[in-house]
Amino acid sequence: MDTKTSRIIRLPEVQRKTGLGRSSVYKYMKENGFPKSIVLGPRAIGWIESDIDRWISERVYTSAGQ
Repeated sequence: MDTKTSRIIRLPEVQRKTGLGRSSVYKYMKENGFPKSIVLGPRAIGWIESDIDRWISERVYTSAGQ
């Protein structure tokens, strides 16, 4: 497996990569418009970096009118 594919990132990095705030990330997740988080522990979650990168690419493609 590619190391980038398997890299787990936490919320602050998700926010930096996407430009979204915390509440927007959770709102889009609830609406099924954002990659789901994975449970890392009782009080910790993260996202698969490649899922976030794919989501960003889809937004760029959509906004370009493709």
